[in-house]
Amino acid sequence: MPRRVDHTERRTEIAEALVRVAGRRGLHAVGMRDVAAEAGVSLRLVQYYFETKEKLLLYGLQHLAERFGERVAARCRAAGERPGPRAKIEALLMASLPTDEESRAFHLVYTSYAILAVTEKALAAQPFIQNPDAAEDALTELLRQAQGADLIQPGVDVRLEAVGLLAMSAGLGTSILVGQRSSPSAVSVLDHHLNRIFQGGRRGSPTRRTPE
Repeated sequence: MPRRVDHTERRTEIAEALVRVAGRRGLHAVGMRDVAAEAGVSLRLVQYYFETKEKLLLYGLQHLAERFGERVAARCRAAGERPGPRAKIEALLMASLPTDEESRAFHLVYTSYAILAVTEKALAAQPFIQNPDAAEDALTELLRQAQGADLIQPGVDVRLEAVGLLAMSAGLGTSILVGQRSSPSAVSVLDHHLNRIFQGGRRGSPTRRTPE
């Protein structure tokens, strides 16, 4: 009997081929034929699963988002059995920096998609990801948890800090891609700003007060 085709697996293989090609050449230069060649399948098969290039790009972006979530979860597990809010925030921010081949492709494709969406109506009409505010909401909630535990400086606006940290992480990632900054330098910048938000140094523990 012929082997039963796993359509989800096949779509994932095509999405990963898209990411590999885009990581080498940039998303703007990738066509469906290029993806088919990279995946080792026919152009017709790619068109069967993804009717248009826009649908292929969107699926590839959603696939990257899932992989990003897996990397964040892995970093959280590496931080210990019960990581605190700061460790989780660091996991989220550091996972987005292009420090290896996979995270480099993630940052490059996300940035390329955003730029294309500015000029191409077909891409602009689609959601950037299913929930474009997911990272911002998650980071805001972690900062709110830290605030409730008295781990961050008084008067911090957690939503504004979340927006700022994510924007900073994205900008630092681009600076790494273009060779302006090294990965350790970018990590130091993020760490500096987290130290500004959190009390008591790196682990975000409450500041010790001297007895009066």
